[in-house]
Amino acid sequence: MAQFFEYLGENQLKMKKIINSFLVCGLLLATTGAYAQTTVGQDLKNAGKDVGKAGKKVGNKTAEVASKGASKVADQQLKDKVGPNGEVIYVNGKEQYYWVDGKGKHQFISKSELKDKY
Repeated sequence: MAQFFEYLGENQLKMKKIINSFLVCGLLLATTGAYAQTTVGQDLKNAGKDVGKAGKKVGNKTAEVASKGASKVADQQLKDKVGPNGEVIYVNGKEQYYWVDGKGKHQFISKSELKDKY
């Protein structure tokens, strides 16, 4: 009978080691997978933000170029005057002075704000 308990004790010890090994391996695999998902998720969020920023920049530049082109065709460009920061000044049909900002919007200014070009 004593041999039976010795035999049972050795097998239980081996089984405990095997089960512990599987548990440790499983735990390592689970944490590695969670880390990979977190990293990929953050990369996708960052990529989405970068694409959004690039799209906004391209859209603003397109609007600026289009607005400046339309202003050159439709309105008169002042040759001897510039804006407060050296911007090109246009005069529309209503005798309003304006310059085109980086987003393609007309920024109206008074005649007193104009500076000589030279």
